[in-house]
Amino acid sequence: MTAHHPDPGSSRRRFLGLVGLGVAATTAGPLLAGCSEKPAGTGAAQNLDAVSGLLPNHKDLPGGIKPDIVGTRPVPDGYTRYPASLVDAVTDKPGTSGKQVTAMTPAWGPAPPGVAQSAYLQAVNAELGTPVNFTIQDGNTYADKLNAMLGARDVPDLLCVPGWEVEKIPRFAEAIKVLFEDLTDHLSGDAAAAYPMLASFPTGAWRRAVWNERLMSVPNPTDGPFPWALFTRKDVLDARGLAVPANLDDLLAVAKQVTDPARKVWAFNDVFAMIQMFHKVPGHKGGWRVKSDGTPEFKYETPEFRRALEVMAKIYADGLVHPDIVASRGADAKQLFAKNGAIVFLQDGVGFWQGAQAEHQKTNPKLNIQPVPIFSATGGDPLVWGDDEPISYTFVKKGLGKDRVQELLRIINWCSAPLGSQEAQLRDFGVAGKHHNPSPNGPVKTDLAFKEIANQYFFISGRNPTIGPFPDTPRFVPDVLAYSNEMVKHMEPNPWAGVKLEMPAAYKANQVPTEDKFTDVLRGRRPLSDVDAIVKEWKAAGGEEARKLLADALPKAGR
Repeated sequence: MTAHHPDPGSSRRRFLGLVGLGVAATTAGPLLAGCSEKPAGTGAAQNLDAVSGLLPNHKDLPGGIKPDIVGTRPVPDGYTRYPASLVDAVTDKPGTSGKQVTAMTPAWGPAPPGVAQSAYLQAVNAELGTPVNFTIQDGNTYADKLNAMLGARDVPDLLCVPGWEVEKIPRFAEAIKVLFEDLTDHLSGDAAAAYPMLASFPTGAWRRAVWNERLMSVPNPTDGPFPWALFTRKDVLDARGLAVPANLDDLLAVAKQVTDPARKVWAFNDVFAMIQMFHKVPGHKGGWRVKSDGTPEFKYETPEFRRALEVMAKIYADGLVHPDIVASRGADAKQLFAKNGAIVFLQDGVGFWQGAQAEHQKTNPKLNIQPVPIFSATGGDPLVWGDDEPISYTFVKKGLGKDRVQELLRIINWCSAPLGSQEAQLRDFGVAGKHHNPSPNGPVKTDLAFKEIANQYFFISGRNPTIGPFPDTPRFVPDVLAYSNEMVKHMEPNPWAGVKLEMPAAYKANQVPTEDKFTDVLRGRRPLSDVDAIVKEWKAAGGEEARKLLADALPKAGR
């Protein structure tokens, strides 16, 4: 992929404002209830092998560019050089009606200007032949907008739903039946040949796009399987003569050395996900694993989670977290880290790395953002959270008619053009002379590009799992793939691989309140002695129901 975007996990743990949807789902009546023969909200498990006949027949695109660095799947392949010449991947304009397409996508950071003020959107829309009018929502509160939209049955023509949101939306599979178009007949088998970019997507990504035994969306295949990384300002550490930490003791020792409130510098933002990973807390389906006796066990019930909780609570108590993070969820940790150096260790998605380095090295040439290598705080091999879940899914509004659906699929297909095409360059870098300037290493974005390009078209499309090239950060692709190819060696096995799970509504609705309770513990607003009571409440409010569903699903996963 040639455009920076937030990693699948870059804000996934910030999307916790979903309790409103839990309420809406239980009171909304016809929308999210009564849409299934199964009791509403009990959850479901579907064997994805059983739906293989619904999927597009995979076809490689001709004349593909060979990668410079090969990733160990699900790590993407990397490209360090930009093609010397470009091809036209789509010869005809995909839009034929001239009718405006409405779309909603997330963005992180300042909202880009709308189509009337954006030379970028105007240029891409001219190539599409039909204008796409984006509603851009703050990625950090995207769940709130999804809540209101699904509850009101008011969806755009194209809706981006990030993969990490799906698990938090009660009765999502039932909402899909009511609101979105069944794409099976348009894309199944050889029908996908009409959309060659889509037909080239990995079959595994298409498997994830099936709901209710029908192909209901277009997946955006992941180009980064890891939800989190711990980054450090290596330039700051180097200036202090400090090494990048290699274990938990080193990390905590360095954190105390760099924290200096008088100079307005603190060690961390909220790094609880990474502290959990260092302690080998389970991560699949939000934190489930299978015990030796075959019983599913959630992270809250494990000694690893308790230890991680204690460590993170002490990090807060010792004043090692930036006070703006402690006081407000709205604090911009990315800016505090990459621009100001007010945070020295940042937990964020891997996708944060390149964009932050490219943007802030313009004013700080010494900037050197690097990930802290993974380690185990308890001995033995590390454990890494990750999977091949698509970044996002694009849904098409129901009831638009066959011709309009096909037009929308042609637009998605255009937006999915690969590296080496004119379409991809326009999508990722905008207009030459305005949004990028040529260089021997390929186009280099201008300030206008950073203002106007927020990966709008990326989030209504997808492309094969590739990354780069990035001429303004030439070391990024080698560095990120060296890191990722090491991380993937320790990726946690998924006990439910091959099974699509719709978790019970009560369990989903209770995720946010429970996480908020643990946040109170971490930040000293509740004592650690409250943990047992919180876990008991979690079990009663959907936890045990989820355990039963997961246990019953294990045979479908071959366990």
